[in-house]
Amino acid sequence: MGSILIVDDNVKIRNLIDIYLRREGFSTLKAEDGAEAMALLETQQVDLIIADVMMPNLDGYDLLRQLRENRIEIPVLMATAKTEFADKRKGFELGADDYMTKPLDMEELTLRVRALLRRSKIYSENRIVMGDVVLDYNSLEVRMPEETVVLPQKEFYLLYKLFSYPNRIFTRQELLDDIWGMDTDTSPRAVDVHIKRLRERFEQVKTFEIVTIRGLGYKGVQHTA
Repeated sequence: MGSILIVDDNVKIRNLIDIYLRREGFSTLKAEDGAEAMALLETQQVDLIIADVMMPNLDGYDLLRQLRENRIEIPVLMATAKTEFADKRKGFELGADDYMTKPLDMEELTLRVRALLRRSKIYSENRIVMGDVVLDYNSLEVRMPEETVVLPQKEFYLLYKLFSYPNRIFTRQELLDDIWGMDTDTSPRAVDVHIKRLRERFEQVKTFEIVTIRGLGYKGVQHTA
């Protein structure tokens, strides 16, 4: 299911996370600070890191900095008692992928870990598999049993964005900023036009659909047989 590196100088917290994740089927490694974590990464395969911020020798921020400077793109979830927005902003600016404050809710932690691992798999493989439908980012193709459709770039990016985060609601402005760029002069209504085209292209496909959330925006919904 994935190998998780738990980095925390508090042995009780480290062991609690370890026990819970193992119960959920994950394999785990433990380190008491960032320096030990970096040493482990030289010899161990890790899919995700859960790291505290306040640690001796090499704290969570410096661990993040070293990872990203060395182009190590392992997802990192920061778990810390620091609750100020400035602290969270610093973590995200250094390359954190998610943030939780202590005391940790273990069920929520598991959900976030699963979501980060899924997202990481999507980005590393550059494709999304939904039943018998495959979205291939490299070729802009939607491959289905009956046919393969090559989409215009922005239509494909829009579809890929929605189903990278299924059931998450995106506003028109969020989608516009992400796909057209934050400096674009294009109206958010361009998103509606592209959504309409996508719906028309795939109206017979039962595996997925794009749902309008009135007053908010859109979300991608997957359907299982």
